[in-house]
Amino acid sequence: MVDHREPAWQSPTVERRPTLSLNEWAVLGLLAERPRHGYDIAAELRPDADIGQVWRVSRQLVYRALDRLAALGLIEPRRHEPGDAGPRRTVYAPSRRGRSALRRWLAQPVDHLRDVRGALLLKLVLARRLGVDTGELVAAQRDRFTDQLAALAPRPPAGDAVAAWRHHSAAAVEAFLDDLAHH
Repeated sequence: MVDHREPAWQSPTVERRPTLSLNEWAVLGLLAERPRHGYDIAAELRPDADIGQVWRVSRQLVYRALDRLAALGLIEPRRHEPGDAGPRRTVYAPSRRGRSALRRWLAQPVDHLRDVRGALLLKLVLARRLGVDTGELVAAQRDRFTDQLAALAPRPPAGDAVAAWRHHSAAAVEAFLDDLAHH
């Protein structure tokens, strides 16, 4: 008899949790722009592409993201196209549930200053491409960071490189958010 239970060391909620990685959000966001196949998505996530300048994803990880998004019911295959000297390509689009999840994610501020460079910038770029107004996100982000920015505002003692980095990073984030709010 084969035991199909998960190993005792693995939490049963690990794979069932609907939390997506930034790779998966990037793929879902591109699919919300228009239905695409994995090769086309990977091209949009190269370092020299618009989104790739913010968040890069290798082709292998794009296909892994597509598999997971499909398994979670956030995307669905729409059609197949012939591949260029290769197998047929599956074109995916977000499901209604996927579009709803993306809208919620795009409106949710990030929790940590360190997430501005990755998650917040990715949200801002995807929102722009999708025609989503980011005014409420920027305002919510500023509110979320109020206490953190205030705590890091005083100049740190000389010689503490980590404190100096945090201070200057916080000042840069504050200026960035202020700039976004005024434009």
